[in-house]
Amino acid sequence: MENKDNNAVVCFGELLWDVLPTAKRPGGAPMNVAYHLQKLNIHSQLISSIGNDDLGRSMLDFIQRMRLPKDGIQIHGSRPTSEVIATITEENEVLYDIVYPVAWDFIGWKPAYDSLLKNSTALVYGSLASRSEVSAQTLLKMLEYDTFKIFDVNLRYPHYNPQVIDRLLRAANLLKLNAAELELISSWYSDHLSDESDRINYLFDAFNVEEILITKGAAGASYYNRTEMLNSASYKIQVNDTIGSGDSFLAAFLSQKLQRQDPATSLEYAVAMGAFITSKPGGCPTYEKAEFEAFLMDQQAKLKH
Repeated sequence: MENKDNNAVVCFGELLWDVLPTAKRPGGAPMNVAYHLQKLNIHSQLISSIGNDDLGRSMLDFIQRMRLPKDGIQIHGSRPTSEVIATITEENEVLYDIVYPVAWDFIGWKPAYDSLLKNSTALVYGSLASRSEVSAQTLLKMLEYDTFKIFDVNLRYPHYNPQVIDRLLRAANLLKLNAAELELISSWYSDHLSDESDRINYLFDAFNVEEILITKGAAGASYYNRTEMLNSASYKIQVNDTIGSGDSFLAAFLSQKLQRQDPATSLEYAVAMGAFITSKPGGCPTYEKAEFEAFLMDQQAKLKH
């Protein structure tokens, strides 16, 4: 990847409040990724939309406290700031009730995005914000720019369709998804793909994607490019909740990739970050980079014994 603007990363999509039984926390995959990139000393820029309401003002306050730029956050005059009702099962699986429509369904194109994208190293985008025509068209315009594109798949039924996912896949350089999403998406194209290796090879053959990350929860994660495959086991930790763990995983991997680390090192770093965030509440918990790296060293030391 070409170095631009101190490795700046643009994160496009939903900005919302996760409404939990005990708390209301800022979230949304783009927010989570941008938050953790910033924690790992990678400059990030959010592009989203919030409502002109108390929840929107609270979101801007949070973004400012986290020292994230807020000039990419649009304020919609009539649509509300997004709230998502999150329910955590006994198995620590998170179920989401995602209201439609909300402010981030109306992320419009702004002329300022031209220079922003031209001077950024990477663009992180997901599938959820493409459920509406306005935000989908803005994203498709962004995907025309010559920057490294990371497609963070986030399939939430019924907020996706195969035709939109196909268009997003065709733009991606790096694809991140979980094992269930890999199986579902590959089934849209062929019913003769029997295992993970077949599905991965199909995606490499059918699309221009160069790298694929697969998160597997307690089973860790895998990395593929066109010549190698790597696995990393998960860490045994006390789970608080799994909200945003996959987003933190992606941010950690990308932070290492931008610093020219090899895939094995980047994958191990990312898996550790996912575990670290799982041990904390919400997708954007308070921590410092040094605290995470001490956790990583401690976990690596335990593995050696």
